[in-house]
Amino acid sequence: MSESTTRLVNWAVFGLAFTSGFIIMSIELLGGRILAPYFGSSIYVWGSIITVFMVALSVGYLAGGHLSMMNPRLGRYGYFFLAAAVTAVPTIIFGDNLMDWVFLQVEDPRYGSLLAATLLFFVPTAILGMIAPYSVRLLVQESHHSGKVAGGLYFVSTLGSALGTLLTSFYFVLLFEINEILITMAVVLIVCFLIATLIDRLLAQ
Repeated sequence: MSESTTRLVNWAVFGLAFTSGFIIMSIELLGGRILAPYFGSSIYVWGSIITVFMVALSVGYLAGGHLSMMNPRLGRYGYFFLAAAVTAVPTIIFGDNLMDWVFLQVEDPRYGSLLAATLLFFVPTAILGMIAPYSVRLLVQESHHSGKVAGGLYFVSTLGSALGTLLTSFYFVLLFEINEILITMAVVLIVCFLIATLIDRLLAQ
């Protein structure tokens, strides 16, 4: 792989990892707004949301690490973004109906919010979690650089998470409806898929 090609792949992966970090934290904050009308916004609800996201990301990191060992390519990497977008669609379309059902089935707001958060956010968050370890594998060219690469990758991803937290809490929730934000994020994830696919095809030529 030439130096220019390596630079292109690196910029693409860093940019896509930044975007995934942004979206993860944005969705987590929106989770509180989605659950609040049904279960309130107490520490129980936020505890449920944070727990679900942490467990989902843990599963995603583990799965992404395994998948990164199977002939990693930028094109396959892009499918994580597409899958995350697709699995977020039920939250957008059926979120209210699902909240109604959980609210009627589970009286305790602690377990109700935990179940609701799991049903709505676990799968897309786990898929987004796969992106980080796969990103490291795409970036690492030599094993003795792996620590430096991982540090840079998580730095960029965490910056994305910080920006997603600020923009969502300070601006997005004040200017847009929750579903509008979620739809926009799904579209952004699809664009990320297209970018990864396009670059992968350019590299294959």
